[in-house]
Amino acid sequence: MFTGIIHYLGSVVGYRQNRQILVIKAADLPGPLKRGESLAVNGVCLSVENHEAQKLSFHLSSETLALTNLSQLRPGDLVNLELPLTLQTPLSGHLVTGHVDALGTILRIQSRGEGKRMTISSPENLRPYLVPKGSIAVNGVSLTIAFLGKDYFEVELIPLTLQKTNLGRLRPGDKVNLEGDIIGKYVYNYLSKEK
Repeated sequence: MFTGIIHYLGSVVGYRQNRQILVIKAADLPGPLKRGESLAVNGVCLSVENHEAQKLSFHLSSETLALTNLSQLRPGDLVNLELPLTLQTPLSGHLVTGHVDALGTILRIQSRGEGKRMTISSPENLRPYLVPKGSIAVNGVSLTIAFLGKDYFEVELIPLTLQKTNLGRLRPGDKVNLEGDIIGKYVYNYLSKEK
């Protein structure tokens, strides 16, 4: 479980074994992390295979490759990193599981003073969990839905978010990992069964 508050960035070193092993460099990440420990990479909960000399490797399942943007990364790309929530961790964002619901596409980015407003497509399977002013994780970053359209939503990015995450480096057409709010998912599932 995570909070969607990003404290670390890593950079992609590359892939091994036909893209089944992702290797990233994370100089600032405390560690070393032990084999099997969890780390959110662009909002995807992954198990650490190895962590040494500031490099981490992760096995990517076929489902992870199919449902997330981790298969589309290039060497040098920055990725958002988050350590798991502990009982001492302030819950500054919202509860994020690291289980991506869908890939969205950035449709538009508009400057708003020092910040930006980003428009992202919302795939059909994600829409039941989205509400205006509700929470959503975009590449693992906890954000508030500023506007909800029929097949898209908009989020506001403050300067701190642009500086501390990879969202400020994205362009229209880029794919982002999306995770709906876990509470919304449970409520939707419960109400669907009641009908």
